[in-house]
Amino acid sequence: MTAGERVVVVGAGVAGLTTAVVLAEAGASVRVIAEQVPGVTSLAAGAMWGPYLVEPKGKVDQWGQRSLEIFRELAEDPGTGVRLTSGIEASRTAEAPPDWATTLPGFRPCEREELPAGFTAGYRFTVPLIDMPTYLDYLLRRLHAAGATVEQRRLSSLAAAGPAPVIVNCAGLGARYLVPDPDLRPIRGQHVVVTNPGLTEFFSEDTGLSPDLLCFYPHGDTVVLGGTAIDGEDELDADDKAAAGVLARCAEVEPRLAQARVLEHRIGARPTRAAVRVEAERGEVSGTVVLHNYGHGGAGVTLAWGCAEESRKLLSVQ
Repeated sequence: MTAGERVVVVGAGVAGLTTAVVLAEAGASVRVIAEQVPGVTSLAAGAMWGPYLVEPKGKVDQWGQRSLEIFRELAEDPGTGVRLTSGIEASRTAEAPPDWATTLPGFRPCEREELPAGFTAGYRFTVPLIDMPTYLDYLLRRLHAAGATVEQRRLSSLAAAGPAPVIVNCAGLGARYLVPDPDLRPIRGQHVVVTNPGLTEFFSEDTGLSPDLLCFYPHGDTVVLGGTAIDGEDELDADDKAAAGVLARCAEVEPRLAQARVLEHRIGARPTRAAVRVEAERGEVSGTVVLHNYGHGGAGVTLAWGCAEESRKLLSVQ
């Protein structure tokens, strides 16, 4: 495609908005169509950079590293909602650190006295934390500044987004019926947002494939507590029992959180498949190129910039 050519991006989660920004700033005439602006699943993210539990590894490593470079740049501007923050990822089973963590600034094994009771190993490093409501607002401002437009409506098919020479599918879980893609499944996540009792560092437990997560991410006056990972569920109503479990797990590690006031619940359905899909194909409408960019699971924020730039290259927008 050429600069100035019309592109419709379907979806306004972090993948859709980031891809739209990259294409619009490269000179394309971009229109975003989405049922939710911004997407609720992206709003619900914690969010800490980390390419965890997502494939294909080779591509994921490249996409994640590119995103990391950009997040480090964005952290220089407080208005983006991105901050470089130190903290600990710990394990109760003495697992080796993930390879992506070992390359981060300040990486070192924790001393035993740094670890909460019950944990056998941990690693300290500095990583981008992203306050998602602030960050998604930033992306929308940047998108409008690049001349793109946003339309809020539900689509019954990708073809309904046209006519356009290029349609970019960043529909997340919506790709199940828009493509359709039966290999895409939801993993329900719930976070609890509380007042910050004075935390400045993050904490995350390596819980593997457990549905019960343990993490807390401070964002100024608030802390996002996590979480859950319920495979196959896409219900977005708050689950009081799950929220109580999140609070209890986090307060066990950080007792100050036991007295924090609950501000809100954030629930999303992570769009998960065996491998992230970033590829172009001819659509059902003659002459239309469909570029797919979905299936990021819980790594949507981590991979957003890398996948967006890959999308631009596949469309040959320089």
